[in-house]
Amino acid sequence: MSSLEERKWLGPSAASRLKILRDTRVIAIVGASDKPSRASYFVATYLLASTHYRVYFVNPVVKSILGQPVYASLAELPEPPDLVEVFRKYDDLPSVLEEAKTVGAKTIWLQLGSWHEEVARDAEAAGLKVVMDRCVKIEHARFHGGLRLAGFNTGVISSKRQLLA
Repeated sequence: MSSLEERKWLGPSAASRLKILRDTRVIAIVGASDKPSRASYFVATYLLASTHYRVYFVNPVVKSILGQPVYASLAELPEPPDLVEVFRKYDDLPSVLEEAKTVGAKTIWLQLGSWHEEVARDAEAAGLKVVMDRCVKIEHARFHGGLRLAGFNTGVISSKRQLLA
C-alpha cells in the first residue's frame, strides 16, 4: 500500500482533537529539521513560541534545533512524550509507532499528507490515540484563536477586491 491508498479509517472529531491537545503536556517531534524551510521547523517555532508544551526534537543526525538539544530516538528523551508528532516518510511510520509504544506515548500524530491505516489500527489496538493528515500547529491555532499567528486570517489574502488609493 502507499500513502495514496483508499482511506477507510475515520479520524477523531474536532472536539476529540481539542481534548488531545488540552491533555498534552509533552510533545516529541520525530523527524524534526534544523532547516527553516521545512514544515517541522515552522511547527517547532510555533510550538515553542505560542504554546505551553514542553517540546523535544528527535533526529539522529541533527544536534540542535532552535537552541534546543536534539535526541537520536524517543527512548533518549528526558521524559515520555504525551504526543509524538511525526514528520517521516510512509515506510518509516511503523517503526516510529513501535518506538512511541515503547516509551509510553499517548498519541501518535501524523503530519499533513501523512496517512497510514495499518499504523492507525496498530496504534489504536495498543491504546494510543491517532491523528493523521493534520498539523498540530494549525489545529492548536484553530482551537486557540491563533490562526492569525500561523499565517491564516491575516487580511493579506482575501476574496475582496483590494482598494487602491
